[in-house]
Amino acid sequence: MASTSPSTASAIAHSPRWQQFYQLTKPRVVQLIVFCAAIGMALAVPGLPTGEQALTMLAAVAGIWLVAGAAAAFNCLIEDGIDARMKRTAWRATAKGELSRPQTLVFSAALCGIGMALLGVYVNVLTMWLTFATFVGYAVIYTVILKPMTPQNIVIGGASGAMPPVLGWAAMRGELGFEAWLLCLIIFLWTPPHFWALALYRADDYARAGLPMLPVTHGNDYTRLQILLYTWVLLAATLLPFLTGMSGWFYLASALALGLGFCGYAFRLWRTYSETLARRTFWFSIWHLSLLFAALLIDHYIP
Repeated sequence: MASTSPSTASAIAHSPRWQQFYQLTKPRVVQLIVFCAAIGMALAVPGLPTGEQALTMLAAVAGIWLVAGAAAAFNCLIEDGIDARMKRTAWRATAKGELSRPQTLVFSAALCGIGMALLGVYVNVLTMWLTFATFVGYAVIYTVILKPMTPQNIVIGGASGAMPPVLGWAAMRGELGFEAWLLCLIIFLWTPPHFWALALYRADDYARAGLPMLPVTHGNDYTRLQILLYTWVLLAATLLPFLTGMSGWFYLASALALGLGFCGYAFRLWRTYSETLARRTFWFSIWHLSLLFAALLIDHYIP
């Protein structure tokens, strides 16, 4: 999700082997995934969780974290050649050949297997298979098929990245409620403007790697317009939890403030492009989703 600075990349290049493996799991991306899943778990439980429910949450968080990390590592395995041609990913141990493909495959398989076992034994089978389907959606359908094929890759492939709150809800309820799908819809609509803001200032990288990202295939102006349109659709979607009675006034105020802020960044980016503004839009988008889901959690516990 986020780029790595030269100093960080240099540190990783000289890091111990365990840290190279750890970085393959894209920890900052996975943290946001697990956070959204945990919010789904909390919202699925009326009031504070019991001790037994808290243990289930811990097992679900651990299992989802491991499978998400496995998917990220598998992504690094598949894209080692592409990563080697891109400045923001050339530091990865797989791209530099410091970790072999068999090593990465075994690492990914081990994480996935342990995570699946945790979910199947200590959570429920529904969550286990949904999490595995998410792994396949990201690691195979998005990475192998969609990403090199179409500039709409992040739109279609974003469905797997939007699943964490559904996984969290399933972990606690053993079923899929409409509330979970509302949260999934929000992340699904958030993903394109979030990613395209990054792709704007990394367009040369993607072109060098031969990936058909929207700024490469359709240009800077068209991408900025799409970001603007998506942020307004996203704003409308973030109001649904309030309109359906899932959340209250605190969430509504938070959603409006954060959504209008995201729209404001998108509008400025559409009117006048700069790499600095694209970077700020990208980073604001991360705060937007994080604070939006935090507001859902706070609202859930407000009497």
